This record gives sequence, C-alpha cells and structure tokens, in this order.
Amino acid sequence: MKDFFLQLKDKFAKPIEEDEDLEQTDTYVELGAAPSKDEQSKVLVRPFVIEEFEDIKEILDVLREGSTIALVNIKPLKDKDLVELKRAVSKLRKTCEAIEGDIAGFGEDYVVAVPYFASIHRNKVTQLDE
Repeated sequence: MKDFFLQLKDKFAKPIEEDEDLEQTDTYVELGAAPSKDEQSKVLVRPFVIEEFEDIKEILDVLREGSTIALVNIKPLKDKDLVELKRAVSKLRKTCEAIEGDIAGFGEDYVVAVPYFASIHRNKVTQLDE
C-alpha cells in the first residue's frame, strides 16, 4: 500500500510533459480480493443451550446480527426453573418481534428463533366436528 501512495506522489510531483508518457504505460495496483458473494450470504444454523437466564444474551446478540438461525435447547432451564424459562422465552419472543423475525416451539424441549429473512412453517391444526 505504501508503494501505491509513493507512485501517486511521484505522479503528481512530476511536470505535465512526463505525465503524458505515464498515461501510455499501463500500471496496475493489486488491492486485496473482496469477499465473495457466497461468503457474505451464508446463513448459520447454530445450537444453543439455556441453563440459566443469563445464557439468553448470546442468543439475542446473534439474532440481532441477522445471519443466524438459533436452535435453542430449553430443557435444562425447564427442569430447573419454569419462571426463568418463561422470562427467557418472553425475551426471545420480544427480540424476534423487534427484528421482524419469527419464533416457534420445536418439540417440548426446543425453541427455534429466526431473523427477518426466514419464516417458520406451521401446520394448521383443524378440529373435526363430531
């Protein structure tokens, strides 16, 4: 990078006649390669385990970044303290609403939270009239 700036300095410091000669020669400066589109658009599916209410902070941070789908195992907190579990799930739900994401239960022991670009399929349960 230093060489690039030195070349610019030399180019602007030389008289105009010499600049015409420089225009005829092609010189290129290689800058770093930009990350490919595939690397930028990848989605990460990441498992989490909530053993205490404080464990929710990492999940919320990852969801706010917007490129991660969180699979959250709530069983340890469910077995330990239902009040804390309700607080944690409520906080997750409010964050998902704020980022325009979605959240749903997955079995009895898992919660799935997704950012704005994804939605969770839900089967419509219909009751049969008997």
